[in-house]
Amino acid sequence: MTLLADGPGGPESLDDADVASPKARRFTVRLVNFEGPFDLLLQLIGKHELDLTEMALHKVTDDFIAHLTALGDDADLDETTEFLVVAATLLDLKAARLVPGADVEDEEDLALLEARDLLFARLLQYRAYKEAAKLFVELEAGAMRRFPRSVALEDRYAELLPEVLLGMDAQAFAELAATVFRPKPPETVGLDHLHGPTVSVPEHTQILRERLAELGQATFARLTADCVAPIEVIARFMGLLELYRERSVALDQPEPFGELMVTWTADRDDDPVAEAVADEESAEDD
Repeated sequence: MTLLADGPGGPESLDDADVASPKARRFTVRLVNFEGPFDLLLQLIGKHELDLTEMALHKVTDDFIAHLTALGDDADLDETTEFLVVAATLLDLKAARLVPGADVEDEEDLALLEARDLLFARLLQYRAYKEAAKLFVELEAGAMRRFPRSVALEDRYAELLPEVLLGMDAQAFAELAATVFRPKPPETVGLDHLHGPTVSVPEHTQILRERLAELGQATFARLTADCVAPIEVIARFMGLLELYRERSVALDQPEPFGELMVTWTADRDDDPVAEAVADEESAEDD
């Protein structure tokens, strides 16, 4: 539909796809310098083809209220909502344009000067929603022309279905159900890979006592030559430390990580450990 708008240069032809047919009884704005749909008025103002400050918005509001009153119960809720959005935008835009363009002195003045840009951004959003709504209407109209095909399966296709062969009787199904519903045993962590032979430190200590009492002196390697597992060597070394704590043996290692010599001292009257300590004390006194 084509509308005529009286501009400064005379009548101008404007095409608006949003203008409905006369049957829809859309609201039309009639002013001195404009006559046409309300949303078209907002578009022309956004293009700077109409001066908003010269329009009487109160007259537009009164005409729209009269239009709704005439429609009565047939009033369109979408049209009313659209009018409120556009009217609020026009009102804010007119208020922003009436603000004098003086120097900015505070944040309030700065907000007023930025109102115009914000309102034009709202205009772009409004236009985008209008285009999206138009697209939804087209998609809905196309979907309304489609109908599902609800018919039974033809015999020629039904014969192609293979016969279902389960291969299980009622007893097999019962056993399967019993297996499914049988409680599962709790999971346990296996310890079979761990080897923990029992080794007695007192037993290995007694072995050291007997051998050292017989030999008198021996290396630690000789005392552990018959050990099978490393844990037995550890137990025998702990037994050796126990004998040293009891002052039953004397230990001598000439160099670090060298051969450890063990001497049995339990059967002697003199204690080599005590003598060594006494020698060190006398040397310090000298």
